Amino acid sequence: MRRFLNAERLEGVALALILLAVGGMAGAASFTHVKDWTMAHAPAGTGEWFGWSNAVISELMPAAALLVIRRRRRSDPHASVAYPLVLLVAAVALSLAAQIAVANDSFSSRLLSSVPALAFLALSKLVLTGTTKTAPTPADEPVDEQVPADLPTDPPPVINPTPVPSTPVAVRSALVSSVVQAPRNGHVLTSEVTR
Repeated sequence: MRRFLNAERLEGVALALILLAVGGMAGAASFTHVKDWTMAHAPAGTGEWFGWSNAVISELMPAAALLVIRRRRRSDPHASVAYPLVLLVAAVALSLAAQIAVANDSFSSRLLSSVPALAFLALSKLVLTGTTKTAPTPADEPVDEQVPADLPTDPPPVINPTPVPSTPVAVRSALVSSVVQAPRNGHVLTSEVTR
């Protein structure tokens, strides 16, 4: 049981819940502001569905772009994320414009209205800069020993490690005494050794 309730896991669950709560509230406020802004500038007789559809499109686009960026970085850390990043920034800018447009003329009203878009932007930054694995140090990397082309790659021959049995002293002396020097050519000849 202790294995499942470590500090890192609890922090991860708490972070996920916070992200969902902030993202949900920011999304709800942004949806409402974008819908109101759309309906304020839509032609007369336009149905409410149009305002909600515009809100869904403009508010879910950055979430989709964020997911695409995460997926690309997970599969290849060097993959290009330029297009989804442009979509993310454009959608957040549109949402921010909608937040400010529905606010009153005071600075504090515009600031408070822009909080949902700014919160989404901050959450996007948190998600995009999540935990990264550290690069291995040179000591951790395996050494790739390359053999020069002119050297053979075959393993060296194995020498039999069994020792040669030593000859007993009595047998050695009998062999030495049986060696006869030939008088003519200087070659050593052995006579028969009796057993």
